[in-house]
Amino acid sequence: MGALAEAWRGVVWYLRGMLGADAYQRYLEHHTRTHPDTEPLSERAFWKDKMDWEDRNPQGRCC
Repeated sequence: MGALAEAWRGVVWYLRGMLGADAYQRYLEHHTRTHPDTEPLSERAFWKDKMDWEDRNPQGRCC
């Protein structure tokens, strides 16, 4: 059962990356490395900023 759970976690990790669901976590990691002296955006503010940027800069996406 351990191998199945490990495989499932791998699938979830892959899909989160493909769908961009891990973007806030990646932002926090980047922000901590590059701007340790400033407060990061809240998750809500991050997603609003990301969606606003994507609306202003449309690229290939499904929706």
